[in-house]
Amino acid sequence: MVTEREVSRAVARAEAAKTLSRDEIAALFAARGADLERLMVAARRVRDAGLAEAGRSQVVTYSRKVFIPLTKLCRDRCHYCTFVESPAVLAAKGESLFLSPDEVLEIARRGAAMGCKEALFTLGDRPEDRWPEARRWLEEAGYESTLEYVRAMAILVLEETGLLPHLNPGVMSWAELARLKPVAPSMGMMLETTSTRLTEKGQPHYKSPDKDPAVRVRVLEDAGRLAVPFTTGLLIGIGEDETERAESVMELRRISREHGAIQEVIVQNFRAKPDTAMRHADDLGVEEYLAAIATCRVVLGPSVRLQAPPNLVELDECRSLLDAGIDDFGGISPLTPDHVNPERPWPQLDRLTELCESEGFALRERLTIHPPYLREPWLDPRLRGHVDALTAPDGLADPAAQVIGRPWQEPDGGWTDTGRTDLHTTIDTTGRTADRRGDFDEVYGDWAALREQVRSAPALAGEHLGSAEMAAALRAAEADPAGLSAEQALALMTAEGPALDAVCSLADELRREAVGDDVTYVVNRNINFTNVCYTGCRFCAFAQRASDADAYTLSLDEVATRAALAVDVGATEVCVQGGIDPAMPATAYEQIARAIKDAAPSLHLHAFSPMEIMNGVARTGLSVAEFLVSIREAGVDSLPGTAAEILDDDVRWILTKGKLPTAQWIEVVTTAHELGLPTTATMMYGHVDQPHHWVAHLRLIADIQRRTGGFTEFVPLPFVHQSSPIYLAGVARPGPTTRDNRAVHAMSRILLHGLVDNIQCSWVKLGPPLCAQVLDGGVNDLGGTLMEETISRMAGSTNGSRKSVAELEQMAALAGRPARQRTTLYTPVPA
Repeated sequence: MVTEREVSRAVARAEAAKTLSRDEIAALFAARGADLERLMVAARRVRDAGLAEAGRSQVVTYSRKVFIPLTKLCRDRCHYCTFVESPAVLAAKGESLFLSPDEVLEIARRGAAMGCKEALFTLGDRPEDRWPEARRWLEEAGYESTLEYVRAMAILVLEETGLLPHLNPGVMSWAELARLKPVAPSMGMMLETTSTRLTEKGQPHYKSPDKDPAVRVRVLEDAGRLAVPFTTGLLIGIGEDETERAESVMELRRISREHGAIQEVIVQNFRAKPDTAMRHADDLGVEEYLAAIATCRVVLGPSVRLQAPPNLVELDECRSLLDAGIDDFGGISPLTPDHVNPERPWPQLDRLTELCESEGFALRERLTIHPPYLREPWLDPRLRGHVDALTAPDGLADPAAQVIGRPWQEPDGGWTDTGRTDLHTTIDTTGRTADRRGDFDEVYGDWAALREQVRSAPALAGEHLGSAEMAAALRAAEADPAGLSAEQALALMTAEGPALDAVCSLADELRREAVGDDVTYVVNRNINFTNVCYTGCRFCAFAQRASDADAYTLSLDEVATRAALAVDVGATEVCVQGGIDPAMPATAYEQIARAIKDAAPSLHLHAFSPMEIMNGVARTGLSVAEFLVSIREAGVDSLPGTAAEILDDDVRWILTKGKLPTAQWIEVVTTAHELGLPTTATMMYGHVDQPHHWVAHLRLIADIQRRTGGFTEFVPLPFVHQSSPIYLAGVARPGPTTRDNRAVHAMSRILLHGLVDNIQCSWVKLGPPLCAQVLDGGVNDLGGTLMEETISRMAGSTNGSRKSVAELEQMAALAGRPARQRTTLYTPVPA
């Protein structure tokens, strides 16, 4: 129970803009009377500072929208919900399980005629998982899932009416978010609460799998990774206590700071509804609600837009909402009711405008996407025309804009050579135009928050064991290299001096046992077909905006020409990867593969990272397996196992921002293996990671290989720091040490012994002298001649962009070993 003294002290700290603990935030939620008045003053000060910084002092907003209740079916059973109904109830009312396309259009067209600019799609979570009738309806209509139907209806509304879709389909996977992003400028899902207690029996979220707080937090984080402008919020008064409220708002603050995608937070008050399990619960009291709003404003800070629904209070109480620190009233419809709270009508806009003016505010209409997000990567280029047509110069809604349908389509191919297409050669002569891309300060997120995250991470670098313990770990490695425990592996991974020499010696013995003394290499060419990318990986110096001086895209003809030239100089492989450019067609990967195979059928096509595969999956709507089959049929022979970096999601977020989660990487490579498509495996190390991450990564690769046997090689990739954004921002260290390089390559051999025979070193990143050292410590392969290595060179590697066969053989000679050319799959090269 929070005491009055604790509340007063917490309010005083909020007034002084001090950092607040969880218990102090909980105390703010309990503020009443005079303490609440003081808290609201502090909240208004924070709100006003944020509006001034955004260039819209004394302006509060709303969105003129129409609600499209696509389906009232849901697999969840929330105890306070009146929106959801069963198939039987809908049948008794004579209503369809889903709105038909004609019904969707009728609502949207009427809304557009009444001046709306937003179409809010409301629906339940994955009804087909609970109701066979829903799955049958979707199948008969030609859709595999509710989310595919949502996507189709969003495109229909864009093309036929010009309204901007805002999608609220509930819990979505990373791939599903990526699939929906091109058809909606914004999406949303209420967090509601992080309290797991409320999912227990007798609580409001019991038997509601999509209300698991961890699942909902993951959606919010994935929205940040994919740069999806997202609306979320808290539902106050469903049984949570002040501490649980504090934990919930702190989690929203964390996600907002780390990921940047939360464009708006709704603070919604519980109102009891008839015919629900919580119909006898008390409505949230007004003072308690105002304390929640003011606390959220103080905790979330000035830059977060804070909304309170105006129909869940009486009109005159909207003054108090403004006094508590909100700056947005959310969606208000002149046509449709609030389908989630149908008993609460919308306020008349003219009366709400008058009320705001009496409080010194102008009420302005906004779009579903807030002004800071009206640019790539937040706004997909396929939506640019639709959004620009409705946007005023200040980023809010243009009151004079005509809401009319406009075409929406995927890019259809036929792209041409653009930009600095000679970068693969001029990078070695004239170098980069600038040391960083043009949107450095915004595309990568909050560097200060990342620095704090890295500083606060535990540095589990492993113990430096005594000679007896190290000798025991070495004996275990000699007896069963791939069977080492995580603790034993970490001990060896952190070995130094003579102990490290012993580890490397063991690795070299295992190498000789597995593959002999030959050092292998492949004659190959890289083709990076574009460096235009909006993923926002923080380690990557290769990616550029389309408008940057170093940006380029190769036409299909140029890709084919480079493949044919590779054959002319004896290459047996072409390795193809590129940026994630939303302006390229969904069929780009298939087109590139066919162009290369048509021009150079003898080349082994080693193409498309798991990130590119998931981009293709999201763009085409195919499953991972279906997409892999399609590119295999187009000519792809194997996949590079890049985009792995470190297979730990905490590290991945700091390092890669928008890249696919670990689970998705695993899904792609394991599915490829099951389909007979071999892959490599990689690990990029020496940035914000620690040795225990390296051990866990290698053990994960070993586990996958035990199941699938599909990895042809493992490639440790030292972090190249010089032009890497995460290094320039002071977050990452300047790459691995020589000790780290020796240990990682040796331990790769040891932990993957009997599983992955080939351990490769990257001459691009290490250079010849270090390559010779690791060749003495378990490595048997030098990779390829590459011919146009651009990615590491853009990051600052000084080891060139190509090597001749003679130069590779000379590296092997430095280690006193013979060299031999191989194919991609490590077979002899035909004469």
